Amino acid sequence: MDIASPTFTQSLIAGGAAGTAVDLLFFPIDTVKTRLQSSQGFVRAGGFRGVYQGVGSVVVGSAPGAAVFFAVYDTLKQHLPLPAHLAPVTHVISASVAEVAACVIRVPTEVIKTRSQTSTYGKGAMSSLTAARRTLEADGLRGFYRGFGITVAREIPFTSIQFPLYELLKMQLARYLHRKTLYAHEAAVCGSIAGGVAAAVTTPLDVLKTRVMLDLRTGAAASNFMSQFAEIRRKEGLKPLFAGAVPRTLWISAGGAVFLGVYEWAVHGLMRY
Repeated sequence: MDIASPTFTQSLIAGGAAGTAVDLLFFPIDTVKTRLQSSQGFVRAGGFRGVYQGVGSVVVGSAPGAAVFFAVYDTLKQHLPLPAHLAPVTHVISASVAEVAACVIRVPTEVIKTRSQTSTYGKGAMSSLTAARRTLEADGLRGFYRGFGITVAREIPFTSIQFPLYELLKMQLARYLHRKTLYAHEAAVCGSIAGGVAAAVTTPLDVLKTRVMLDLRTGAAASNFMSQFAEIRRKEGLKPLFAGAVPRTLWISAGGAVFLGVYEWAVHGLMRY
C-alpha cells in the first residue's frame, strides 16, 4: 500500500539506526532475561548488578546486523515473484532469508554479549573485549558461532510470526484510517503487538539458544540445542524452558515498537530526502 518502496541503501541505513536504538535502550532488560535463563541461576549470574555488562558487543554488532536484515527483507519483499494474494508467504520468505543473513553478524555479538552478561569467565573478565578474547583462545573463530543453528531455529519462527503479523496490522490500520501509509508512531503500535506475540511463542527456543551459547564445553562434549533440551528436561523439568518469558515478552513488545517505529521514521525520512 506504500506509494514507493525504499532503496537497498535506505533500508540499510534505517535498519542500522533502528537496531542500535532498540538494543541500547532495552539492554538492561535483556541482561535480566539472559541471567534468568542461565543454568547457574539468576543471582550467581549477576542478579540486578552490572546490567550493562556486554553492551560493547551490542554497540559494535547491532547496526550492521539490523542493517543487513532490513536491506535483505525489503529487497526480497519487493522482488519475489509471488502474486499479491500470497503477500503473507512473501513476508515469511523475505523475513526468514533476512534473518539467516543477519545471524552471520548477530551470532558472534550474541555469544560475546551473553557471556559478558552472566560473567561466564569470572568476575575479572566481564567486558565484551575480554569475553571475545577468551572465546577466541578457547575455541578459535568457531567459538563465535556457538549456537548459530539454534539462533536461526529461533529467529525463523519468530520472524515468520512477527513480520507477517506486522504487515497485516499495518495494512488493516491504514485501511481503517483511510490512508496509504502510517505515521511512525502508528507503525510502532503494530510492531509492539507483533513483537510481543512472537516473543511469547518462541521463548523456549530463546532459552535453548542462551544455554548453548553459555556452555563452555568443547569438542565431543560440546552441546547443541537437542542435547540441551534433553539435559534441561532430565535435570530441571520443562518449566525452565519458559524462564525469562515475562521480561522477554515485555522488552520485545516495547522493543518492537521502538525498532519498527524508528525504522519507519528513518526510512520515510530518507525517502523524502
